[in-house]
Amino acid sequence: MDTDALAKIDPEPVRAALLMSPSMPTGAVFTSDEWEALIEFCQRADCWLINNSAMERILFDDRQVLHPASFFGVRDKVITIGSASKEYRMIGWRVGWIVGPADIIADIARVSISNVVCQTGIAMGAVATAIIDPDDGIQECVTEWQHRRDVLLDEVADFNAIPPHGGWSFLVDVSPLGLDGPTASRRLLEIGKIAATPMVNWGSATSSKFVRLVYSNESVQRLRGSGQRF
Repeated sequence: MDTDALAKIDPEPVRAALLMSPSMPTGAVFTSDEWEALIEFCQRADCWLINNSAMERILFDDRQVLHPASFFGVRDKVITIGSASKEYRMIGWRVGWIVGPADIIADIARVSISNVVCQTGIAMGAVATAIIDPDDGIQECVTEWQHRRDVLLDEVADFNAIPPHGGWSFLVDVSPLGLDGPTASRRLLEIGKIAATPMVNWGSATSSKFVRLVYSNESVQRLRGSGQRF
């Protein structure tokens, strides 16, 4: 995280900070010091900290979950959004949950009842079963995703890849090749048969120089050889 850039942001107009660790699409994971810097900013802004926790346990290299509400003095200002889509691999079920102070949750419930797709009983029951099952398979999946990450990073070692610390995707900076993301993405698909997402409009003016590689549903066997095609 760019803490120098964070320090330059005026906290006055900020009403909420939407944060995710591991983040999409970079796979960046906030350290304890980075969380403290973010929390200190939120305290100066007196804003809500909205924590997208959909991938919080997809952590590599023995990293541990750090939940912002566990830091001193901020629990009453943290809203946590969870989802079964990522960690539990229940992509199509579209079931999630929100945790926070009772007063704000009551307001969120009033808004969401008119704005969120109606969930079916079978989907909610399935997610509830997954959550309470101690043998949820998440760690097994994380081990496999880390293996895929390592294989894919090795495959594209000749390029400017940014290693992720969690999640299931990472970015490659194609600008040293004299390309932008859309051009590189098109060439990769047409010539290399690799689907890489251009990162145009994913955050800043510089995001157009990146493409994203997703390895969540690709076996190691399919990932091997991708470096040559890249």
